[in-house]
Order: sequence, then C-alpha cells, then structure tokens
Amino acid sequence: MAKRDFYDVLGVGKGASADEIKKAYRKKAKEYHPDRNADNAEAAEVKFKEANEAYEILKDAEKKAAYDRYGHAAFEGGMGGGGRGGHPGQGDFASAFSDVFDDLFGDFMGGGGRGGGRQRAARGSDLRYNLRVTLEEAYSGLQKSIQVPASVSCGSCSGTGAEGGAEPTTCPTCSGMGKVRAQQGFFTVERTCPTCSGLGKIIQNPCKVCGGAGRVEKDRSLSVNIPSGVETGTRIRLAGEGEAGMRGGPNGDLYIFIDVAKHEIFERDGVNLFCRVPVSMASAALGGDIEVPTIDGGRSRVKIPAGSQSGRQMRLRSKGMPALRGAGQGDMFIEIAVETPVNLTSRQKELLREFEQESKENNPENDSFFKSVKGFWDSMKG
Repeated sequence: MAKRDFYDVLGVGKGASADEIKKAYRKKAKEYHPDRNADNAEAAEVKFKEANEAYEILKDAEKKAAYDRYGHAAFEGGMGGGGRGGHPGQGDFASAFSDVFDDLFGDFMGGGGRGGGRQRAARGSDLRYNLRVTLEEAYSGLQKSIQVPASVSCGSCSGTGAEGGAEPTTCPTCSGMGKVRAQQGFFTVERTCPTCSGLGKIIQNPCKVCGGAGRVEKDRSLSVNIPSGVETGTRIRLAGEGEAGMRGGPNGDLYIFIDVAKHEIFERDGVNLFCRVPVSMASAALGGDIEVPTIDGGRSRVKIPAGSQSGRQMRLRSKGMPALRGAGQGDMFIEIAVETPVNLTSRQKELLREFEQESKENNPENDSFFKSVKGFWDSMKG
C-alpha cells in the first residue's frame, strides 16, 4: 500500500511553517490518541503512527527539504536516513511524540514544558501566631516581644543540607531536570525523579545536625509592632519570618492574628466605646453631674438631665478608639442604668410610700401603659 503524502497526513500545505506543522501534529495526536478511541483502538493507532512518521520528517528542516525534493524515495534505499533502519516513525516514535508531550499532558502531570527543568527548592511554611492584647493596648499601640517556635536555617551547613556547607551535586538519574521519562506502550510518561524528589540535586554527605534538611527546630524571639486601633481579627504579616525553606529555599511568612480581650468597663463596637453607668433613682429624677472614666486613663464629667430613664445615652465625642490605618477617632457613649435601691430600712420604706402617694401624676409613661392595657381588656370583653 502506497504511503500517503506527509503534508496530507497532517493536513497542511508545503509552505507551512514549523509552528504550523507542530500545531497540526498536536491536533492529529489528540484526535487519534487511544484514550479517545477506545472503541476503535487499532485503526486509531495506525493513523497515530502515520501522523507521527510525517511529523518526524517535516519537523526537521533537512529532512523536510529532502522530502520536498524526492518524496518518500528520499528515505528509502539509504538516500536520506530517516529513523532507525531508514524507516522514520517506528524507531523514532517516542522522540517525535515527546516534542509535544508537555503540550498534551503538561496540565495533568503538573509539568511546565521541556524547559521546565527541576523544581525550585521548597519554600518554607507560613506560620500563624495568636496574640491577645488588652483594650488599653489596642488603644495606644505597643511593641511586643513574642516567642515563635519554628524551623530556621541550619547554621552548621548554611542551609544547604550538606556537611560543611558543600553544594549539592547534580542528580545522576535525571541529570538535574528533576523529572524522568519512561516509554509505556506507544507513548511516553513523565514522572518526578525518585532519586532527588524533583529537586535535580542530591546530597552525597548529609549534614549531621539537620540530617540533610537544611533547617532545624528552634524558638525565636521577635519584636512585633502593634499599631493603635487594632481589633479582634486584625492580621499582621511579617514577611520571611515563617519556617525556613528546605535546602536553602525561601522562608515562609509569619501571620499575627490579634484577639482583643474583653474589658470590664468598656464595650467596643468598631471605633466606638460604650460604658453603662448605674445612677441612683434620686439622681435620675433630680438630675446632676457624674464622673466617668475614659479609655486613655482620664476622667470626664457628664451631666444627667432631670427625669432620665434607664437606657438613655449621652455622647462624648472623640473619646472612643482610634481608627486603624486612618485618621479620626470614635466616640464614647454613656448609657444610664437607673438603679432600684435594695435592703431598705423602715424609714426609707415609709418615705417611699409617701413619695408614691405624692407622685402619681408624675409618671406619664406608667399612666399611658395602663390606659392601653385597660383598652385591650375592654376590647377582649366586647
């Protein structure tokens, strides 16, 4: 059976460029790949090898020129030297297919092309440190020293993992590429090199201190700058302060997560502070001045209007928390909590009864409520 024209096999013209020829071959290789032709594998394999044979000749400038001049005869009877034994496409199948292997399977193998080479030294892990601060510290900001347990670069081998700091040698299995290829059937599979685990380098004499890892476990003391205005959930990143990388790889990062402790006096809502202040029944009725604390350690006088009820709020402007990474400051809100006296003496009870008799007309909310209740009951009877 006469061979088909190689240009017809790939579906390109004689003037096609090398890039066009490669794209045409990729298309044919995908079309006739056995995984896509399980129901007609034998016929697909024939066409697959036919496309491979055509690509093996047309990808090479010298072979292509010979084919353009003499056709198939250029590679028969010793005129050209195609594949092994003068028959391209049989012995050189893996060679041709490997040229587009990464394009076809790179995403599945995790590769990065033929030039991807060995993997870079592994980056160290990021670390998380939970730091609790008081509300006063969050208000003013501070410098805080923390102890971080982490892996650090081995001082004995300078992080190389080799005794005396010697440089690792090129892996003999993969020649420094970090990957090896193996023939399986009529296509090639690429895997991470088992000797160097993809690093492309091996250590002949591992460091006795770190065992060849290039890093050791050690606690470190770090000084952390906590800006004013931080709140629970604020994250501070310290670049390069995480775990050391393997065999000289870059360090990871350290993330400080802030947790602001609950305060016994102030309650925080963003940049605003709330302070609940108990006021005696007499002070709430008569009005007056009270003294309240502020988060900066100072004091402020607040005027209580006569007749104040529980829940009434007064605002102290710019007495709250500073805004993180911004200008301005929040406010502080004073909430009145009218306190009912307990453990009354006989005289106090007597005075309150007299007061109750004299103040029946001074409780408008009380009167309004019970009028509404009476109306409700009457409507239910109707």
